[in-house]
Amino acid sequence: MKGDTMIINPSFMEEMHIEGQTDIRPGFMKRFWRARTTKLGVVLLAALVLFSFVGPLIYRHSATLPHVLNTVSGPTAKFPMGTDSLGHNVLSQLMVGGQSSLEVGFASALVSMIFGTIYGMVAGIAGGWTDTVMMRIVDIILAIPSIFILLFLNAVFKPNLLLMIFVLASTAWLGVSRLVRAEVLSIKNMLYVEAANALGANIWRVMARYMLPNFLGTVVVASTLGIADSILAMAGLSFLGLGLPPPAPNWGGMLADGMNYMFQNAWWLVYPAGLCILLSQVSINLVGDGLRDALETRER
Repeated sequence: MKGDTMIINPSFMEEMHIEGQTDIRPGFMKRFWRARTTKLGVVLLAALVLFSFVGPLIYRHSATLPHVLNTVSGPTAKFPMGTDSLGHNVLSQLMVGGQSSLEVGFASALVSMIFGTIYGMVAGIAGGWTDTVMMRIVDIILAIPSIFILLFLNAVFKPNLLLMIFVLASTAWLGVSRLVRAEVLSIKNMLYVEAANALGANIWRVMARYMLPNFLGTVVVASTLGIADSILAMAGLSFLGLGLPPPAPNWGGMLADGMNYMFQNAWWLVYPAGLCILLSQVSINLVGDGLRDALETRER
C-alpha cells in the first residue's frame, strides 16, 4: 500500500487465476482413460476413422461407378457387402460415405464452437443492452425448430460438403453461445479478472488469458457431443433426400435407399449403414463423457 494506491502483485493475480482454472494439464490423460467406456469410445471412433479414410486405400473399388448392371446382389467374395439397386459396391459406399459424415460432423462442430464462443464471450462481457439484444436474437432463432432451418437452407442452396458444414453449424452455435455467456457472467467478477483489469490489461488479453481457460473444457465437451448431433442431422437430411447430391454416397442416403428393400431380405442395404450411424453416435458420446469427467477436475 502506497498512499491510497494499492499495488497488486502480478504473481498473486496468476495464483488466483490458476486456483479457479480447469485443470487440463497434469493428470488429464490419466483421468480421461480411467473409465472403460471411454476406452471403448476411442476404439470405436478410431475404427470408424480408419474404416472411412484408410479403408478405400486398401479396398480399391469405386463407390460411384456401377460394378454390375442395375442389380441388387448379395455378399460375395468380391463384394463382401453386396451391391445396391444401381450396382454400386455397398462396402465402398460405406467407406466413402463415412468420410463425408465424419468431415461434416467434426468441421461443423469446430465452426459452431469458434463462433458460439466468440458470440457468447462478447455478450457476457459487454452486458447491458448489448447482451440483451444479442441473447434475444439467440432466443428467437432457438424458437424456430432447427429442422425447419436446415430444410429451408438445403432447399434454397445447392447442397455440397462445404454448405452442409455451415448449414449444420448455423443452428449448433446457439447452444454454445448461451453456455459460454453463462460461464463468462460467473467469471468476469472474479478477483483475478478484476486484478487484470486494474493493471490495465487489454480486454482481449483478459478474455484469452484469464477467462477462456476457465470454461474451455466445458465448451470442448459440448462441442464433442455436437459432433454426434451433426452426423445424425446430416444422416436425417440425407434420409429425406436433402443431403449431398448423387453420386456422392453417405450413410443417411444409403439407409433411405435400402428401406425400399427392407422386406425383400436385402439386409446389406439397410443394416450396415444404420450400424455405422449407431456406432458413430455411441463412440462420440462415450468420448464426450470421458472428456467431461477429465475436465471437471479443478485445482484447489
